[in-house]
Amino acid sequence: MNNLIKIQLILILSLCVSAVHAQTLKGSRASIDKQYRTAVSYGFTFVQSANALKSAISANELIHVSPDRYMDLHDVSFPYAVPGTRLFLSRLSSQYYSRCGEKLTVTSLLRPRDRQPANSVAHSVHPTGMAVDLRIPKTRKCRAWLENTLLSLEREKVVDVTRERYPPHYHVAVYAEHYETRVAKLTGKSTRSSDASQSTSYAGAYQRYVVQKGDTLSEIAQRNGIRVAQLRAVNTLRGNLINVGQKLRIPTGAASSSNGEVVATYETTHRVNRGDTLWRIANRYGTSVQQLRQVNGAASDVLQVGQVLKISKG
Repeated sequence: MNNLIKIQLILILSLCVSAVHAQTLKGSRASIDKQYRTAVSYGFTFVQSANALKSAISANELIHVSPDRYMDLHDVSFPYAVPGTRLFLSRLSSQYYSRCGEKLTVTSLLRPRDRQPANSVAHSVHPTGMAVDLRIPKTRKCRAWLENTLLSLEREKVVDVTRERYPPHYHVAVYAEHYETRVAKLTGKSTRSSDASQSTSYAGAYQRYVVQKGDTLSEIAQRNGIRVAQLRAVNTLRGNLINVGQKLRIPTGAASSSNGEVVATYETTHRVNRGDTLWRIANRYGTSVQQLRQVNGAASDVLQVGQVLKISKG
C-alpha cells in the first residue's frame, strides 16, 4: 500500500513538472511584448526589407552566421544575427553536439518585416536579428536536453523560449545584452591577470562603447585605464580583432557611495556620425538623453557630424 502511494505521488509530481514546462514552452502575449520592449530598449534596428538589411550589415549591427561543425542552417534566407544571439548559438550548439553527437539545426534567424510569414505577430523580434528558430530534435534524449537547457536559461531571464506548432520549432528570443553579461560573468570568474595570485570577475559595473574607425583593443584599454585582458574577458574575446561598429563593454572605474552602493564614474567620448541622434547615442551607451545634455552643456538635440560628445553614466 505504501509503495502504491509513493508511486502515485511520483506520478503527480512528474505531471506537475511537465505542466510547468509545457506552460513555459507555450509562450504568451506578455512574453512577446517583453521581447519587443527589450529589443527597443537595446536600440536594435527592426529591418523593414531585404534592401534595408544591407545598411544594418554595413553598420556592423548584425553579423553573419555560418554553419560549422556543431551547427547546421536549413533554408535560412537571411543568416544574420546580433552579436549576442550569435554568441548564444555558438555556445548552445557546441554543448548540444557534445551531449547528442549531432548538429543543432537552425531554421530561421533574421527576417525582414516584409518577409515575415502570415502567422507572425506584429511585435516579432525576428526583424532585429535577436531571435532564432531551432529544429525540434527527433530523439527523446536530445529533445529533453535542449528543452531543459532552454528553460534553464529562461529562468535566468536571458532568453524567452516558445515551442511553436506550425511548423514545429523552438522560437528563442535571446536577450542579447543580458546573455552577454551572463557569459562575461562565467568566463570572467576563470580569467586571471598577469599576476597569478589574483583572479578577478569583470561582470560588475560597465559602460558600453561602440568601436570607431582606427580603434584598437590596446588603445581602448589604455584610454580607459584597464588591461587588455580585462577588456577581452568582459567581452568574451579570444584575440585582439575588433570591428567598426562593434559594441564593447568597458569595465568602469567604480567608486563606493556612502551607503556602499557602486557608482559608475566612467567617461568616454563619441564622435557623431550621420544619422545619429541624442536618443540613439544614449541608448547605445546605456545612458539617458538628459545625462548627455547635462554632460555636454547642450540645450538642443541638433547634432553636427564629427561633433565629439562626452559620454558618462554619472
